[in-house]
Amino acid sequence: MNHVYSDVIQFTGNHYDFGYMQGGLLKESPILFNREKQWAAKRKRHFTINEQEAIQLFTKFLPSMLDELQGLADALNWSMEDALREFGGYYVEYERSGCSILTGSEFIIRNYDSHPGYYEGRYIIYQPTDAGYATIGPSMQITGRTDGMNEKGLAMGYNFINRMGSADGFVCNMIGRIILETCANVEEAITLLKEIPHRTSFSYVLIDPSGETFVVEASPRKVEVRKSNISTNHFEVLTEENRYRTDDSLRRQKELESQQSNDLDAYKAYRLLNDQEKEIFSSKYDASAGTIHTSAYIPRDRKALFAIGGSRMPVIFDFNRYLAGERIQVKKIKGVLNYHTPFVNMARMDDR
Repeated sequence: MNHVYSDVIQFTGNHYDFGYMQGGLLKESPILFNREKQWAAKRKRHFTINEQEAIQLFTKFLPSMLDELQGLADALNWSMEDALREFGGYYVEYERSGCSILTGSEFIIRNYDSHPGYYEGRYIIYQPTDAGYATIGPSMQITGRTDGMNEKGLAMGYNFINRMGSADGFVCNMIGRIILETCANVEEAITLLKEIPHRTSFSYVLIDPSGETFVVEASPRKVEVRKSNISTNHFEVLTEENRYRTDDSLRRQKELESQQSNDLDAYKAYRLLNDQEKEIFSSKYDASAGTIHTSAYIPRDRKALFAIGGSRMPVIFDFNRYLAGERIQVKKIKGVLNYHTPFVNMARMDDR
C-alpha cells in the first residue's frame, strides 16, 4: 500500500498572475523533472508545434489561456513556444486510461482510471478576475482538467476511447478546461464540442443544474450527441472509432446499469464507484487502468466531492462558500493506493 496525496491549490486573480503563481510552485516541485524523464524515455517530446496556429485557436476559444501560459513561461524563464508545447494541451499525446461515469438528476460521479506514475496530484480551485467562470477540479498537464465544475453548476467528465487516427487539435484535458471556463450550461458545451478541433477520440459527459445529462461522442472526424446517464470507454454511436477490445468497458457499463435505481442518491452512487468490493473500482494500475480518484459534483448545490483510492470518505468542498470569499482550509487530499509508484508531485524519479 502506498500513501499518496494531491495538493489543493486555490487562487483568485487574473490568468497571467495565476500562471505565474503556478510556475513558482512548479519550480519547487518534482513534477517538471519527472515529466522530462517520462517523456524523454518515450520520445514524446520530440515534436514541433505550430505556435501561431495554437495561438489562433486559443484566441478563438479561450484567449485568457494565452495570458496564463505567458505567466507560466515568465515564472519558469521559458519561451512562449516551450510553454505552449508543455502546457497548451495541443498536439500532446494522451496516456491510455479507463474511467467510468454515472449521473443522476442531481449528481455526476466519475472514476479516473490511469497509472499513478503519471498523475499530477493537483486539485485546483480558481476564480478568474479578468475573464471566464470560476472552476474546481483536478488538473492534468497543469493547465487542463480531468473533470470539474464551474460556478454556473456545469459539470464535466470524459472517457478515453481511442488515440488511433489522431489529428491536429486540443487534447481532452484542455477541452475540459475550455468547457468549464467558457460554457454556462450543457447546450453551450455541446456547441463548443461540435466546433473545437479534437486531437483524439473521447466521450464528454455533461450535466448542469437542469439535471439532464448528455454524452458527446467526439473524434477528430465527427461529433455525435446522445442522452445517457452512464459512460465508460466505448462509443455507442460512432462505433467505428472504438478500440478493438472493449470487453472491460462493456462489463463496467452493464454493472452500472444493473446497480442503478430510482432511489440512487449522490452518496450511494459515490459508494458504487468508489467501494473496492464493488465491480467498478479497478486495481489494474500496471495496465494504466487503476482507479486513482473518484470525483463527484452536485451542480444545484455547487458541491464537489473528491477521494484518492478506494473505499474512502470523500473530502467535500462547498464551492458556493469559496465563491462568496471564504478560503478553503484543506491543503492536501490524502489517499492510499495498492501500488508502489508515487504521484509525480511527490518525489523525483531518481529519489524513488
